[in-house]
Amino acid sequence: MPAERFDPQAALAVLQEHGVLFVAIGGYAAILQGSPYPTTDVDITPETSSANLDRLAEALRALDARVRHPDTPEGLPFACDATALAAAIFWNLTTRYGDLDIFFTPAGTHGYPDLVRDAVTIELRGVPVRVAHLADVIRSKDAANRDKDRRVLPVLRQVLDRQERP
Repeated sequence: MPAERFDPQAALAVLQEHGVLFVAIGGYAAILQGSPYPTTDVDITPETSSANLDRLAEALRALDARVRHPDTPEGLPFACDATALAAAIFWNLTTRYGDLDIFFTPAGTHGYPDLVRDAVTIELRGVPVRVAHLADVIRSKDAANRDKDRRVLPVLRQVLDRQERP
């Protein structure tokens, strides 16, 4: 089922309602910290215990998550359980609130334990969400070395520099 609208805050709220431990990363995390660049998805890095992956699977089912595929706007069904989630390095999903990507170990990081250490908590519609520190977003985008990341890195570094100045 294609998303009715892109609403990352609603998607993250569903994850929080299910008790999922995660850090928001990528372009949306950068936007929440001052990036002017728009994004069309929300990326997360979850904690990888089986209990947390069970909660993540429950939340994904509540979001009507399906595997994103270019030839199928409504996405493809998948075995949405902790075992299936743990078997992949990343997931590109579509949900009723838009695209949601799950990266267990984003480029340049050591996953959740690394990212949660310096994460900031930002309240979205009354829901506290852990967001990767902008320095960690930059570190990951730099390591990924994709064209789209290289284009935004100079501005993200300027935003971080302004935040760090007294």
